[in-house]
Amino acid sequence: MGGLSVAVGVDDLTAWLRRFAAVVHERRDELTALDAAIGDADHGSNLDRGMAAVVAVLDDAPPADVAGLLKKTGATLVSKVGGASGPLYGTLFLRMAGAAGDGDLDDAAVARALRAGLDGVVARGKAEPGDKTMVDALGPACDALDAAVEAGEPLSGALAAAAEAAAEGRDATVPMVARKGRASYLGERSAGHADPGATSVTLLVEAAAATLGRS
Repeated sequence: MGGLSVAVGVDDLTAWLRRFAAVVHERRDELTALDAAIGDADHGSNLDRGMAAVVAVLDDAPPADVAGLLKKTGATLVSKVGGASGPLYGTLFLRMAGAAGDGDLDDAAVARALRAGLDGVVARGKAEPGDKTMVDALGPACDALDAAVEAGEPLSGALAAAAEAAAEGRDATVPMVARKGRASYLGERSAGHADPGATSVTLLVEAAAATLGRS
């Protein structure tokens, strides 16, 4: 305990969202190819469209506070992204907004907000670890973030640990047989491919590690 906490404000979160949007755009075809193997072949294009809409909001009418920014992001993704991804990503940000409270976020508040987002995704998708979903990457990321913040790691290091855990969780979905969503229809044939949701949420955590906690 006792690491120097870094206040994460609107500008920091805006940088995070812009970076995630740019990475999703760059990796759109990869995400869609992963989804083509076990899903609807639209995860990359849908998420790219949603994040482009989020960036448009940031350009035109940027929210003034952290909770407002996260809430607007979630609402925009719900309205712009189809399939399962819109409700799940929208819920992630809306729950983060609910946990953010007033003002900027300290290290512990960042961890609590992301955990609240995970809890929302689990409640929305009824997914458990091992189902081959985004939970398999986001869950380990939250665990690593909580542990690092609790141990007093600077936020930059804590988020780096979270990104590493997310990537490991993403890779762990490759041999899994899907138990949720369209991929579950394939049964054993869903094994051998990384889950597209676990892949995109890893990009989200990696973007956080690159933009937040710059202490």
